[in-house]
Amino acid sequence: MAPLLEARNVSKVFSGGLFSRAQNIALDDFSFALEDAPPSITAVVGESGSGKTTLARLLLGLAAPTSGSVRYNGKDLRKHSRAEWRTFIREVQVIFQDPYEVYNPFYTVDHVLKEPIRKFALAGTKAQGRALMEEALTAVGLRPEETLGRHPHQLSGGQRQRIMVARALLLKPRVIIADEPVSMVDASLRATILNNLRQINRQFGISILYITHDLTTAYQLSENIIVLYRGGVAEVGSVERVVQHPQHPYTRLLVGSVPLPDPRRPWEAAPAPSALGREMTAASCRFADRCPSAMPVCIEVRPPLYQTNPDRAAACYLYDDAPAMATGDINQVFVGEAAD
Repeated sequence: MAPLLEARNVSKVFSGGLFSRAQNIALDDFSFALEDAPPSITAVVGESGSGKTTLARLLLGLAAPTSGSVRYNGKDLRKHSRAEWRTFIREVQVIFQDPYEVYNPFYTVDHVLKEPIRKFALAGTKAQGRALMEEALTAVGLRPEETLGRHPHQLSGGQRQRIMVARALLLKPRVIIADEPVSMVDASLRATILNNLRQINRQFGISILYITHDLTTAYQLSENIIVLYRGGVAEVGSVERVVQHPQHPYTRLLVGSVPLPDPRRPWEAAPAPSALGREMTAASCRFADRCPSAMPVCIEVRPPLYQTNPDRAAACYLYDDAPAMATGDINQVFVGEAAD
């Protein structure tokens, strides 16, 4: 049976401009699949420029891959009929990063909830539509009587973001792609929104792709994790295994940069990169110029993913005694039980 949503050997290359031949590889031969069942929460993490948002745009059909394909129910998005595309945009919803720019300040917040109801004929009467809106708002912890009828500026950023979660929930999607949904929300409300996403996954059986630069929230929410660096997979697998015992030097750097709740314990300085990294070429490991463990082979040939555990793989020659796996096989190291 075909995966629900799949990126198959997807690459995305951006040109430098009209008068430049320079190219920026945002995503390089990336493969990943969200299965129809069981509903899962997978985190995609990495620093700015790692390819996270490009991946989200490709999976949503907002951008076309330079090579490879994005498929829904086994069919390339570029070959979908009008009816199939309408089904896709209903069943694959998105929550964007900025809870401010998605609203038109001239409309009440009711507008963002009424539009999907109208476009997809979810209700036969205004009363039914109102009931659907109230049900969705209640599901994300908002009181309809305190939310409906207000303008965006009358609500906090956390309330606005939860309304966007409610909007996605209205359509009863099969997948929600959440692109940095709590990065612009007060810390006091992040847990609430993350709990909303976890509840949606468990109660409604909706798979979630959680895109973030924040390892802490990824660890709290997801069951599996993909660590991206310069458009490629550095490490992948069970979030418990990857975050608690990182293997790839880049993942270790990310974990080491997480602030500790102890002011007496200073952050550890990142280890100095190997001098070999200065010889890095286009064929080298993507992390070679920053890696303290770089070896001559890292400069010569980019490493494959090595499956170091049943539930984890790392793209690093430090583990070349483990079996190599194809990029398209990363799902085989995912675990199936939701994180608590």
